[in-house]
Amino acid sequence: MVFFGDLPSPASIFSTYASLAGTVMMIKPMIHTIIPQPVHNFVVSYIKSLVGSRSSTLTLVIMDMNKTERNGMSRQNELYYAAQAYLSSKISPDASKLKMTRDPNNKNVNLYPSEGEVISDVYKGIELKWRYLAGSKKTSTVMDGGVDDETVNWECFELSFDKKHKDLVVKSYVPYVEKKAEVIKNKRRIIKMHSYSTYSLRWESVNFEHPSTFDTMAMTHKLKRSVMEDLDRFIKRKDYYKKVGKAWKRGYLLYGPPGTGKSSLVAAMANHLKFDIYDLQLASVKGDASLRNLLLATKNSSILLVEDIDCSVDLPTRLQPATPTYGPYGASEGSTPLTLSGLLNCIDGLWSSCGDERIVIFTTNNKEKLDPALLRPGRMDMHIYLGHCSFEGFKTLASNYLGLSQDNDDTHRLYPDIKRLIDGEVLTPAQVAEELMKNEDADVALEGLVKVLKRKRSESEKCDDESKKMKILEEGEEDNLTSRRPEQSRVE
Repeated sequence: MVFFGDLPSPASIFSTYASLAGTVMMIKPMIHTIIPQPVHNFVVSYIKSLVGSRSSTLTLVIMDMNKTERNGMSRQNELYYAAQAYLSSKISPDASKLKMTRDPNNKNVNLYPSEGEVISDVYKGIELKWRYLAGSKKTSTVMDGGVDDETVNWECFELSFDKKHKDLVVKSYVPYVEKKAEVIKNKRRIIKMHSYSTYSLRWESVNFEHPSTFDTMAMTHKLKRSVMEDLDRFIKRKDYYKKVGKAWKRGYLLYGPPGTGKSSLVAAMANHLKFDIYDLQLASVKGDASLRNLLLATKNSSILLVEDIDCSVDLPTRLQPATPTYGPYGASEGSTPLTLSGLLNCIDGLWSSCGDERIVIFTTNNKEKLDPALLRPGRMDMHIYLGHCSFEGFKTLASNYLGLSQDNDDTHRLYPDIKRLIDGEVLTPAQVAEELMKNEDADVALEGLVKVLKRKRSESEKCDDESKKMKILEEGEEDNLTSRRPEQSRVE
């Protein structure tokens, strides 16, 4: 039972509130006067920290400043871009605002979280929340007696979760995000072709859109499988290379006559691995120091290509000391030209360890002309010979250009004749492709190819007959000289 008569009257309540408010108003200025402001701020922040420490949520901030240093080097937080790629695959259908970009090759549209958007994730039963934030701030830098003001744009991801899972998130979830992001980025990656500009003295790049793949290469299935397995094994052995104490790189020597597909194989390897290509023209490199700087400027997961290594430049060996270069007035410029030793040190010495997941490819038409130092084990790990077109390679080309099946040896009525005529060193894949491109009608194109094969085979056999005759004549002359020698000695 409630007795309302025991409660204070409204007038007394109002009077008490007014008296208390007046007291607070009088004491507040006295507190600010007696207690210094720094002490006051410290007490307030300490109280806030005590209150905040009761929260069980931990938030990790992954920043990206998007700032370019004055020396041209860009600062990037790789973890930020890994999170960005990973979250692009976690976009919820209920998202209200997203960022949209298109790849430069205009093939894919990518969606990313917009400012303030929250994305939920679950990892091993742990609930995590991602939030994207962006903004800008002004900074001042004192340089040469003046002040340089600039605006720095910043972006960040906030990752929030229960504090008790901190170790699991940092040691397990973050590496998981990085691995998933690498897979996503590889699928979206645009391969670049880099070439060294003697004008700007740096690598310049264009999109690499060469269509060559292992499926379109006119190679035997055995050789294709061998190369692909070697590449796949290489990119999976980072820990193995570290364990045995070797730089994570691999060298390939592609050799064979012109037109046998060496450049196409390089393109197929780049497309298979999603690796950029750095086309190194040794003739444009001034010296060993310049070569080191060039290689240090290349990125990981890339192919360093040196085509026609046997004739691109005359490299002095250790037995042929390099001659210093001189200026226009006869004074030494103090630079040494590019040497074979300098090239070997960059691809196989201590400098080769400045980077990961690198592939070095040399191509040549004449393997015999190469310095043995280039071919020793550990430098060119795999030697790949690309010779004249075989029947197996022809079937691949016929499938590419004419749409014929390459599963059977008797796909077309002319296949048996082609199989008999193409055996041996008759035509290169480039020559076969040239004939197949002359007509889209399979019958006409293959009949033209058969005529060329017969003519080449006839010329080859004719040359063989002439060489045999010359050999017989030479052997006959030697026999005559041998039989005459005793008579000449008796006459003398």
